[in-house]
Amino acid sequence: MKIRIHGGTARDDEAALCLSCRYASVVAGTSARHQIIRCSRIDTTIAFKVTSCSEYLNRQHPSLCHMEDIAWVLRTDARRNRIGFTPSKALKLRHRLLVDED
Repeated sequence: MKIRIHGGTARDDEAALCLSCRYASVVAGTSARHQIIRCSRIDTTIAFKVTSCSEYLNRQHPSLCHMEDIAWVLRTDARRNRIGFTPSKALKLRHRLLVDED
């Protein structure tokens, strides 16, 4: 019988969490030891392999700003009695709801 424990001790063969984090700048050399990782979120250089981080943000997921740019906005026109979608880029800046990205 095989027992799996989730969230237990990190395995040594797993990749460092920083390698896929949006806030990390990674400079790698020819060896695993020749690596500099700079975290812009906590403003420090990481000297060890990170397995868990409360500030982690996957760089493969789209950012809030990117999602805003591709979003379609439901608009109503009372004068023409029309309802329809408009690309957010087509709206004037004052009509756009801009959200600050964390």
